[in-house]
Amino acid sequence: MESLPTTVSSKSDRRGRSSKSQNTSKPSLIMAFFSCLAWLYVAGRLWQDAQHRVALNIVLQKNLELRPKALTVDDKLMVLGCKDLERRIVETEMELAQAKSQGYLKNQKSLSSASSGNKKMLAVIGVYTGFGSHLKRNKFRGSWMPRDDALKKLEERGVVIRFVIGRSANRGDSLDRKIDQENLATKDFLILENHEEAQEELPKKVKFFYSAAVQNWDAEFYVKVDDNVDLDLEGLIGLLESRRGQDGAYIGCMKSGDVVTQEGSQWYEPEWWKFGDDKSYFRHATGSLVILSKNLAQYININSGLLKTYAFDDTTIGSWMIGVQATYIDDNRLCCSSTRQEKVCSMA
Repeated sequence: MESLPTTVSSKSDRRGRSSKSQNTSKPSLIMAFFSCLAWLYVAGRLWQDAQHRVALNIVLQKNLELRPKALTVDDKLMVLGCKDLERRIVETEMELAQAKSQGYLKNQKSLSSASSGNKKMLAVIGVYTGFGSHLKRNKFRGSWMPRDDALKKLEERGVVIRFVIGRSANRGDSLDRKIDQENLATKDFLILENHEEAQEELPKKVKFFYSAAVQNWDAEFYVKVDDNVDLDLEGLIGLLESRRGQDGAYIGCMKSGDVVTQEGSQWYEPEWWKFGDDKSYFRHATGSLVILSKNLAQYININSGLLKTYAFDDTTIGSWMIGVQATYIDDNRLCCSSTRQEKVCSMA
């Protein structure tokens, strides 16, 4: 009976130890759990840092590739050589433009040889005309303008006369065909293929006429005549002969006047504001008859794509002459509307 307390006592000891061990294992589990979380957090940050380093290396590599490389001595010499070559190209282009303006057109020699037997002609006279001016052309052919064999003989003397006309807005229509048929019979037209014949396009027609005339004939002078003018042909030839060899000649009946700013008026200039506060035109030859020497006509030909046109052809030509070394020659014999007796033209 004395051993019973001992047994009871040992059982109570075991229960105490079991509960004590359970109490000590809970904190350990909690600590292990937080350790795992901390390890996962650190591993994740290390993985992110590695990805950032990879991306940063890629960006740096691209920047290194885009950075300008240090030029060697050979590279610098090459750059300087290119700049020198560019400068020489610009100088050559300027010399070429100057040579062209002095008469060295690419196709001029062959054209002049074919048209005048290597002899420079005196003048090319272009008489403006339109699609509805057939009767007026026949009137000129029957009066002051030679025709057929007489026209050829005049060309042998060094004077070419042509009616100047563009093309219809509807290319190849009856208007164009009638002109082609008339030209086939008379052979006295200069047809401006790239110009549209219209009243509002007359200032542009000047560029096409002088360009085409220079390209087709080598002459001392190029003369533009309106279709409402009768010429004293021999008197005009004599006037031109007296001026032969004169470069930069801008010859005509010189005038100036007020710029018309009232829209709807007969001589209205849409760009009137460009002519200053006084609204006055610069000195220019009246449009009825304008004579340009060869180098001035060539200037128009070379720069036709850049030249500005205004509402009227006479002021348009005058604006071009302001910017070049032109000699203004005011000849009263070219004032077609004048009552003077000594003149080479009159209003038809």
